[in-house]
Amino acid sequence: MKLAILDDYQNAALGSSDWTSLGSDVETAVFDTHLGFDEARIATTLAPFDILVAMRERTRFPRSLLYRLPNLELLVTTGMRNLAIDMDAARENGVVVCGTGMLAYPAAEHAMALIMDLFKNISSECRLMREGGWQGELTEGLNGKRLGILGLGRLGSRVARFGQALEMDVVAWSQNLTEDRCAEVGVQRVDKDTLLRTADVISVHLVLSERTHKLVGARELALMKPTAYLVNTSRGPIIDEEALVKALTDRTIAGAGLDVFDVEPLPADHPLRGLDNAVLTGHTGYIVKEFYAKAYGEAVENIAAWRNGKAIRVLNAPDPSIC
Repeated sequence: MKLAILDDYQNAALGSSDWTSLGSDVETAVFDTHLGFDEARIATTLAPFDILVAMRERTRFPRSLLYRLPNLELLVTTGMRNLAIDMDAARENGVVVCGTGMLAYPAAEHAMALIMDLFKNISSECRLMREGGWQGELTEGLNGKRLGILGLGRLGSRVARFGQALEMDVVAWSQNLTEDRCAEVGVQRVDKDTLLRTADVISVHLVLSERTHKLVGARELALMKPTAYLVNTSRGPIIDEEALVKALTDRTIAGAGLDVFDVEPLPADHPLRGLDNAVLTGHTGYIVKEFYAKAYGEAVENIAAWRNGKAIRVLNAPDPSIC
């Protein structure tokens, strides 16, 4: 039986769990670079494998690709939600899709790290020091600044509490946000335009959907203060990337901290890479050693259970009670 572990950019998978426990009859291959976007090439590469382990949504599995993988029987994704997999097509093709648990705190910590970097110029100060310089631009404190949270779920509420610990004024908005939820977290509920107009930094923590696709576009960016920052650790397409590049180039807003993008990996010649008011990381917000241990550990559990005829954490079961 052949197993492929995909998109292991940091070569961490094999050291994060005991894959040998699956037995000597499982032949494991690790792909530490992205397979790209050529579906024919991806299909040729993955066609021999019976089991695939995907890291989040790094590789897409649309219907057209799934039907070109004749040997595939089990697809394990890290996380319990993956919009890059056509679940119906997988089920129709006899492919069981299983997920793993996630950790809430890494992405929230990463969002706060980007906020801190933007206000404290940590990245630019580090570059200046390496170049022999000393003390660059004047920075700002976060105390008393308004932190606007778009989406007050597990991650947004954690970032809100980080802001509160720094004595920031925290406000929140989402389409279904209630006063009770805001009271539970201890933040003020405001309408979207008020949040955009008054926040000194906005952090995005919404799920990507038809409703949230390009939720922050040219209009919304124009409403923000010219001194304000925008942080996105959720999903790239929630922000209109072209409009954001223009807003950053024109200094309509002060800067952005981005961990997610429309196309990932971000192309080497993408204009965002050349902007000095953008702090960029390569979708590493959720990646910590503890997450890899949990995700890959549960991936091994999923494979073992499936091989024993008792699949667990199933995401595409006809009967939801199987999940």
